[in-house]
Amino acid sequence: MKALVHSDKDGFAGLLYREIEEVKPGPGEVRVRIKIAGMNHRDLFVLTRHKATDAPLIIGSDGAGIIDAVGEGVDVDQIGAEVIINPGLGWKEKSDAPPAGFEIVGLPFHGTFAEYIVVPVENVYPKPSHLNWEEAGVLSLAALTAYRVLFTRAKVSHNMKVLIPGIGSGVATFLLQFAKAAGATVYVTSRSEEKRQKAMELGADFTIDSSADWDEALNGEKMDVVIECVGAATFNKSLKQLRQGGTIATFGASAGDEVTINLRDFFYGQLNMLGSTMGSAEEYKEMLEFIEVHQIKPVIDGIYSLDQFGQAFNRLEEAKQIGKIGFIIE
Repeated sequence: MKALVHSDKDGFAGLLYREIEEVKPGPGEVRVRIKIAGMNHRDLFVLTRHKATDAPLIIGSDGAGIIDAVGEGVDVDQIGAEVIINPGLGWKEKSDAPPAGFEIVGLPFHGTFAEYIVVPVENVYPKPSHLNWEEAGVLSLAALTAYRVLFTRAKVSHNMKVLIPGIGSGVATFLLQFAKAAGATVYVTSRSEEKRQKAMELGADFTIDSSADWDEALNGEKMDVVIECVGAATFNKSLKQLRQGGTIATFGASAGDEVTINLRDFFYGQLNMLGSTMGSAEEYKEMLEFIEVHQIKPVIDGIYSLDQFGQAFNRLEEAKQIGKIGFIIE
């Protein structure tokens, strides 16, 4: 089968669209013929985490398609079902943190950037009826990440004020859509006027140029919650926008892992800091129900053929996208 495989060389140089041995489902597993696969920033990080000396790896974590084979113990009636894949492996119930052994497809196990993928049967769910294939294929990882950090961790609810720095990524656009659906007032930042305009079209109540003075732009208004994924470049600016007793929750650090904060300001402000990543199967089901109730659809930046992976990776790495990037698997 054709797949996007990382091997032989470290980094982007190790990616090659090529033939690899077709996979077969084992006991309790299904094979999905992928129609659309979705990109995430994780796919960029995998290129450094997976080494040339490791076994060849099909990357990619998001996908949707049709079950075409089942393993022992799986009802054969599932063959032909249109499904969406939960990329999280081994995290079943909602909990404070993922259990030992939790993994995500695309590293260390083969991922979705291929004609077929084999996953446990409990990791496939009926494709939401209001989504087309492109929308379903790019949904899972970003939407689950956004759902958990907003609702399980930060407990965002009606009438809260929420700030999302760095609007534009797949997760950030879901954060905006989900927070608005929950009745929150949403503020976003971006250096890009195009991204700020798109955020307004998606329902943002207020946008800020990231390079501007945030205090001045907000005119003293303070947030209940800030959802951070930028990291070192914005973290302290985000902290300053919180009301006393407010919460900052982070799930990423695209602009640097290490930050220095003023602890005295932090504890005098009675602030809360939360970490989050991905989510459980229980939260995945809740997320699917949430998007169906509110008829939420992913914002799609572009869909490429898998042999155009270079263009897609460059766009993601340069942060030019607004929403999700996907691959059509032909």
